[in-house]
Order: sequence, then C-alpha cells, then structure tokens
Amino acid sequence: MGQSLWGGRFSSKPADLMQAINVSIDVDRRLWPQDLAGSRAHAAMLAAQGIISAEDADAIRRGLDQIEAELRDGSFPFRAEFEDVHMNVEARLAELIGAPSGRLHTARSRNDQVATDFRLWVREACDRSAEQLKALQRALLDQAGAHADAIMPGFTHLQPAQPVTFGHHLMAYVEMFGRDAGRFADARARMNESPLGSAALAGSPFPIDRHATAQGLGFDRPCANSLDGVSARDFALEALAAASIAAGHLSRLAEEIVIWVTPQFGFVALSDAFTTGSSIMPQKRNPDAAELVRAKTGRVTGAFVALSTVMKGLPLAYSKDMQEDKALVFEAFDALDLALSAMAGMVRDLKPDRARMAAAAGAGFSTATDLADWLVRELNLPFREAHHVTGRAVKRAESLGVDLAQLPLEELRALHPGVTEAVYKVLTPEASCASRTSYGGTAPDQVRAQIARWKDRL
Repeated sequence: MGQSLWGGRFSSKPADLMQAINVSIDVDRRLWPQDLAGSRAHAAMLAAQGIISAEDADAIRRGLDQIEAELRDGSFPFRAEFEDVHMNVEARLAELIGAPSGRLHTARSRNDQVATDFRLWVREACDRSAEQLKALQRALLDQAGAHADAIMPGFTHLQPAQPVTFGHHLMAYVEMFGRDAGRFADARARMNESPLGSAALAGSPFPIDRHATAQGLGFDRPCANSLDGVSARDFALEALAAASIAAGHLSRLAEEIVIWVTPQFGFVALSDAFTTGSSIMPQKRNPDAAELVRAKTGRVTGAFVALSTVMKGLPLAYSKDMQEDKALVFEAFDALDLALSAMAGMVRDLKPDRARMAAAAGAGFSTATDLADWLVRELNLPFREAHHVTGRAVKRAESLGVDLAQLPLEELRALHPGVTEAVYKVLTPEASCASRTSYGGTAPDQVRAQIARWKDRL
C-alpha cells in the first residue's frame, strides 16, 4: 500500500536505511490540522470547477471528517511506511472511502501540499507568538504602573550611570516586545500567499481556481510563481528571524532578573513558583526559570542559522533537503512559546525591594550628570567645562569618602565660585529622576504617560 502512492516506477522497496532517513512522520505529524484544511479546500475547489464529481467530493469530505475524529481521539493509525503526514492521510482516506480518494490529489503535488501546510502552521505560530508577547507586555505594564516612581540605579557597562525608575526600566522591555510583535505581524503579511495549485513546480493543466483555495484557507492571494510557491522557505526564515530577536530580548530580561535576585543586588525577589533549590546547599534559591529562558535563545537562534544553511545552496525548485525545515521551526517555536509564558509568569511574580533599589541608586556618583547640567543651566557654563568641573568634584568626593550630595559647599565653590546652596536640590536620585521630564524620560509622570499609551494600544 505504501508503494502504491508513488511506486509505479519502482520494482522493489527502499532499503531500510533509505526508509529511516527518508521518513518524516514523527516530525510532520503535527501538521495534520493544516493538511486536512488544505485537502478540504482543494477538494471543494476541484468539485466547484467540475474537475471531480460532487459525489466524489462528498465522499472525500466525509472521509476527511472521520480522519479528523481519529486524529483528535488518538486512534489514527500513523504508519512509518507512508513516510509523512500527507501520505498517511491519503492512505487512510483510501481505506475509508476507496476509489474516490484517488481523485483528491488531482492537480496537486506533495510539493505544494507541504508548502501550503507549512505556511499555515508558521502563520499560526506567528499569531500565537504575537499574542504571547502582548500578554508579557501587559504583565510588564502592571509592574511598571505599580512602581513608576520606585528609584533604582540605571547602568551602562553594568556600572552605575544615572538614577532611573523601576517602571521606566520595565517600560524599555515593553517597547522591545512591541517591536517583536510587529515583526511577527510583518512576517505574517508577507507569507500570506497560497502555494496550493503550484503542483510539483510548473503549475497545473487542469482548470483550477487558485484564488478560491487561497481565500478558503485565509490567504490574501495565491503565490504568483509556481516555482517560487513550492521552493520558498523565506517565510519560515523570516519567522525564525523574528523569533530569534524576540528570544534575544527575553534573554536580556532574564539576565537582568538573574542579576537582580542575587544577594549582592537584592533588587527583586522571586517566589517558590519560579525558583528551585539545591540538592546539597539548603540555603539556595536559584532563578532557574530565568536561566532557562536565557538558554532557550540558543535553540531559537540555532534553528535560524541551521535553516539558513540548509537553504543557501539549493537550486529551484524542491529538494529533499527542505524536509529538515519543519523540525527546526517546530523546535524553535516550542522553545519560544515556553520562554514567553515563563517570562510573563516571572514578571508578575517579581517583588521589587524599593528600599534596596533606592539605596543603590545613588552609588557610584550617579547624580554627577545632574551636577554638570545644573552648572550649564544655572551658571551658563559650556557643557564640556561643566563636565570637567564635575569630574573634579567626583574626584574630591571620592577622596573624602562621601557622595556628591554630602560634599561641603566650600569644596564645590573651590571648584567653581558660582556654585550655590541650590545645587543640592539636584544631587539626590529622586531629584535626578524627577527632572528627566523629556518625552520618553524616566520622570514618574513620563513613565505613567507611556504606560497609558501602551494600555490604549494593547
């Protein structure tokens, strides 16, 4: 039966090793919902065009309905001798309805069939990832709103730079994940063309209606070139590229959580729900969920590199190399799905220590830029001169073992005689954050405005 689907040219079965390397059913069986959808749309079009009879189309529809029921309840007999999901479905259809099943493959090849199924799957994956990103953004917005005025150190080079608010820091990730969702939407728009009807590579001599099948499957239009329709996998690569960037953003946030929960930082805490212990050290609380999210980036980016390598040297149209595409994409999106869900859970679970963050916000002379800005604003110094004066002030404070806000006025006047008592109003982390009122700045009111904008957008 396995040979009857394509074996007229062959007089013997493939070698066992050939069968082992050729079979993909363990991977592509998860395409069955898309395969059934494509077959239903194709059969309906064939009947509408008078290519097959209405009776045969009805028999095919009933058979596909029974196959779907078997697939849903787990009783479908997947068999390795039929290689892939497409041939398994076709073989089972023949067992259920007999001769009419043989008409389903009219004007269709496995090449355009798998290209259609795979586009449908990747399209759904992009939609799912975009929705998960929005759920993560909502979790970040809730935390940012609750802590829009919580002062923390902002870093460059992981060194204290300027004070920011915790809400402002989280909102940076809301922006990143918003762009990630946009990339998935863009990829979806470009991939939303139907390969069905491209047949093996050259199109079909039958009077098929490719616009009808495209519409029935939710595509915007059919692919305009049959060679491109069966051989393109850039839609999968673009989806993987979007997934890789999103995974990179997740990894950055995961890394920050790993740092923040250390006793040395102590900025946030995670509950038992997102931490684990040690088999030997009873005091340990490990941020394993964040570490695993960070690690998933390797799977996602690796899939993009691997598929790029598979595709880079292939001539048109279809080559069996392309069978490797699905395992890579499935693994990447499985990893991304899990990472997005875990990160949304961790963000909601975070308990910031506002006092600990505020205490750290003034470390490393983080208000030095505020002193320089005050010298420019109040004494009309050129910024470079103000920068130099401030650097000397930092050096003097460091030698005295005090913060800038504790540096005596006479010390500051020794550096520039125009300095007044008013300078101390800008030398606290709270004052520094409150002063950053430019659009997109860290001032609490600006943070709340951005939160409101994103809540409206979502």
